[in-house]
Amino acid sequence: MKLLLIRHGQTPGNVAGQLDTAFPGPGLTELGERQAAALPQALKDESLEGLYVSTLRRTQRTAGELARNTGLDPEMLDGVHEIEAGALETNTDHESHLRYMGTVFAWSGGDLDLRMPGAYTGHDFFARFDASVEKVLANGHSTAAIVSHGAAIRCWAARRAVDIDTNFAERHPLPNTGIVALEGDLKTGWRVLHWDQMPVGGQALADRTAEDPTGEAL
Repeated sequence: MKLLLIRHGQTPGNVAGQLDTAFPGPGLTELGERQAAALPQALKDESLEGLYVSTLRRTQRTAGELARNTGLDPEMLDGVHEIEAGALETNTDHESHLRYMGTVFAWSGGDLDLRMPGAYTGHDFFARFDASVEKVLANGHSTAAIVSHGAAIRCWAARRAVDIDTNFAERHPLPNTGIVALEGDLKTGWRVLHWDQMPVGGQALADRTAEDPTGEAL
């Protein structure tokens, strides 16, 4: 199966550099809405058969225009929401950013026992994300899209893809509406077809001034 992991459009928290992972979360900025509106044109050559979103509002807003364009009804998945920041929630300082993303990439590197301060372990994260991907696979799509979150996509792809590693995910940012395209399955593994380092609408929809801790290179 071809699996498109799409990061949501820009949020106020992304602009402020805030670790903002709580339910239901914010909507999108004006730029985020324009980023989301660019998805149908960017994916016009993809034969999407399934469209999925997380439990957080920003992914549902991001999928709206794509759903209207394709006629697909977005299905909510319980396990693809952002990695909980726990005690670091709402923090904007650089030290908190490094501790959060350092934990995320420690998980992708195999240290699954490590706990996010005041939250969960890597075991917990991969169990929930894997379970959601299994649901998508069970639906038999040839191509499906999941609108998810920056840290979650980078962490999961870095560990589950057979042709990249944690260092790759650390070095490669994933901007708002950036896509990590994979092909494969949970048994044989996934291969990365492309990893976008720009929003789907290109440079015009990038915001170089935003702090965006979960999307930047570490």
